[in-house]
Amino acid sequence: MTRTAVRDDRDRDVEAFIDSIRPETMRDASRLRDIAAARAARDAADQRLTAAVAAARAAGDSWTMIGLALRTSKQNAFRKYGTTK
Repeated sequence: MTRTAVRDDRDRDVEAFIDSIRPETMRDASRLRDIAAARAARDAADQRLTAAVAAARAAGDSWTMIGLALRTSKQNAFRKYGTTK
């Protein structure tokens, strides 16, 4: 099973749990939905950032310049984005 498929299954499980909450158990599930939405947005941003770094490397940008753009060192940039995970 791919990482995306596992994440999709987990997202469905979380949504099913939120939908199953009875009002007498919890007043409002909107805060939980906000957390889930923020996590999904963070995941999308992480994917966009990873793709942007890969595109910069493919265009010949150095790890030094990428590190500057990320506001970190070239070593940290490489450590996080230099290898396929």
